Amino acid sequence: VQLVESGGGLVQAGGSLRLACAVSGVTSDEYTIGWFRQAPGKMRESLLCISSGDRTRYYSDSARGRFTISRDKAKNVVYLQMRDLEPDDTAVYYCAGDRNLASWYLLLGDWGQGTQVTVSS
Repeated sequence: VQLVESGGGLVQAGGSLRLACAVSGVTSDEYTIGWFRQAPGKMRESLLCISSGDRTRYYSDSARGRFTISRDKAKNVVYLQMRDLEPDDTAVYYCAGDRNLASWYLLLGDWGQGTQVTVSS
């Protein structure tokens, strides 16, 4: 399984950004795919994921209400739409996959290489 993120970049506070996670080696709707982030000096933070049955589960209060996840089954891509971005959202964002929704948040499955998101004030 290979996961490749794209779409990161520099955005001003209050702006929006959409990240993409291209999935290969498995059909994305067979997998729970989600996003986590890691900022310098901070612990890894699980954000949200989408199950094989298209259920969304949030793990971060910061993400709830501002971040949404969606899946394009035809393209085998999972998206993270982020809005109202804040400087505290600055981090490397990773997509991660697991066959089990219940254990996705443990991040023991497959990861991408990450994409940098920088939010300027």
